[in-house]
Amino acid sequence: MSAHEVNYLEEYKGKSFFERLMGWIVTYDHKRIGMLYLVTTLMSFVIGGVFALLIRTELWTPMKDFFDANTYNQIFTLHGAIMVFWFIIPAIPGALGNFCLPLMIGAKDVAFPKLNLFSYYLLVIGMLINLYGVLSGGIDTGWTFYTPYSAQTSTSVIAMVSGVFIMGFASIFTGLNFMVTVHQLRAPGMTWMRMPLFVWAIYSTSLLQVVATPVLGITLALLVMERTLGIGFFDPALGGDPVLFQHFFWFYSHPAVYIMILPAFGIISETITTYARKTIFGYNAIAYSSIGLALVSFFVWGHHMFTSGESWWANALFSAMTMFTAIPTAIKIVNWTATLYKGSIVFTTGMLYTLGFLLTFAIGGLTGLFLGSISSDKHFHDTYFVVAHFHYVMVGGTATALFAGVYHWFPKYTGRMYNELLGQLSFWFFFIGFNVTFFTQFVLGANGMPRRYFSYIPEFQDLNQISTIGAWLIAVGVFISFSNLIISALKGAKAPANPWGSKTLEWTDTASPPITHNFVQDPIVNAGPYEYGRS
Repeated sequence: MSAHEVNYLEEYKGKSFFERLMGWIVTYDHKRIGMLYLVTTLMSFVIGGVFALLIRTELWTPMKDFFDANTYNQIFTLHGAIMVFWFIIPAIPGALGNFCLPLMIGAKDVAFPKLNLFSYYLLVIGMLINLYGVLSGGIDTGWTFYTPYSAQTSTSVIAMVSGVFIMGFASIFTGLNFMVTVHQLRAPGMTWMRMPLFVWAIYSTSLLQVVATPVLGITLALLVMERTLGIGFFDPALGGDPVLFQHFFWFYSHPAVYIMILPAFGIISETITTYARKTIFGYNAIAYSSIGLALVSFFVWGHHMFTSGESWWANALFSAMTMFTAIPTAIKIVNWTATLYKGSIVFTTGMLYTLGFLLTFAIGGLTGLFLGSISSDKHFHDTYFVVAHFHYVMVGGTATALFAGVYHWFPKYTGRMYNELLGQLSFWFFFIGFNVTFFTQFVLGANGMPRRYFSYIPEFQDLNQISTIGAWLIAVGVFISFSNLIISALKGAKAPANPWGSKTLEWTDTASPPITHNFVQDPIVNAGPYEYGRS
């Protein structure tokens, strides 16, 4: 066996601990970098989840239970910032995208391996700067850093936004790397319409990362300049306009919603066809709808600002464009459902999370129509209805799909099988807990409970307590899942090369786990999507 035929986990077998550690720290192997992203983002998920539990536990009663209002605001801000910037945005592209994309297109690595590692380091550096901000004064602005408060508060705004600024470069470089990889490194015969739909989703996400993220970077840089140099961009006291910050922020942050959710769509396309034992229905429509969503996402940011003083015609235009985004999303939902129809469905843990995604994301998407409609948004704006909708999309959507993907590709990552019983148990705790937590918040929001408040009127106490119980059920599910994955990675049964009978290259043409340079022989693709042949 040549050195190139050793799998990436055993490459440093027999080396000292320091040599093994350095093998991971300075690696250019996309698979190892994907593993680093996976561990880092899942740890971030746990940290952000702990803050969520603190928030929900404090809201058990209307008055102070465990900490005061200022501490609540800081915990609330950290929960949002960590979940968005540390976890949801980098998780799927960084972890699953890095690991799977080159394998799926028949490449030995990404186009720029050194830039790939540098992107990961930028993410970690940004996190460390954020951590410094937490320790040196905290942050209480909310994860959106809205002005004028963020320009005036004495908390560590500069450290927090500087960390996010650096993490933005990590996102841009990752997106650029994936775009060049898809364009230049596809295997012979791997035409655009033979690429797996996960690759289409990551490619669409990369377009958004490269085009939209600089807008956030510029906005945060202007905020830092305003605080340090006194230049009046957003603070009315300095001649600035706080609504301008909202325009800049949401011009990035609504495309960022699709940076978060498009990769999840790609995972679901892969798991649906695998566990239904059917070729995906409407491949072309799903592929093109990913690009369509990426493009449309740039024209709907104003629906976050219906109550911010926009003109009536701007509100009408943004409302209409928001409704238009339902079309490419509905294409995916309909095609996934059609794929399931008369399929030979295998109810693995990955499939359970996939089916959970279909239900929770559908609820999240449909409730978004209420917020895209001007008349109903006037009532629901800044209430718990918005919180519930956002979490149904981001947690019920992105996080649920991530778990589906982690369980799906776990044998490929580790070469071992997970415990199926524990995996399914974790799903039911997670799924039931999630819906108990957030469906309750739709009712709270419809009845007028405002979001971000430290206290509330007593009539909301019962529903808040139900929501808190659901949050702890989610925590139990996540604990079972992480325990299962960690123990299985160390002691699980050895996985065959293709335990699910999948049709894409990472399953059909590589071992589990893959060898260091992915393929013993360069693959040649001579068949259509999900029916790849070998030379």
